[in-house]
Amino acid sequence: MEAIAKMKNVPLSERKMRFVIDSIRGKSVDQALNILKFSKREASEWAEKLLLSAVANWENKLNNVHSADDYDLYLKTAFSDGAGSLKRFRPVPHGRAHRIRKRSNHLTFIVANKTAVEGDESVAIDNENTED
Repeated sequence: MEAIAKMKNVPLSERKMRFVIDSIRGKSVDQALNILKFSKREASEWAEKLLLSAVANWENKLNNVHSADDYDLYLKTAFSDGAGSLKRFRPVPHGRAHRIRKRSNHLTFIVANKTAVEGDESVAIDNENTED
């Protein structure tokens, strides 16, 4: 079972965000949260909020019957896409102007479980397809 969380228009460049995202992709949720918590980068604060939201979405899919701690959740997919950028001008000498681009990005996390959940039909469907 998977849960998706998205955060749009994060006011950081996608390049800075990808540096943090690459360090946690594929890791367990507990390990990823530890990495993000002790990172000095600003991008880790945004990613930590989104990861907690993805875990909450996973629990809400099961009507809060099961706890995320029991099912060995991991970060299946994590990526950052570019969003719009604010364009500003800064005065420079000789009456000229330089453009400043304040970039932003969209974040997407997909969290999945390694341990099977009771009553999850998607696992049963996958097992039927592999037997053929």
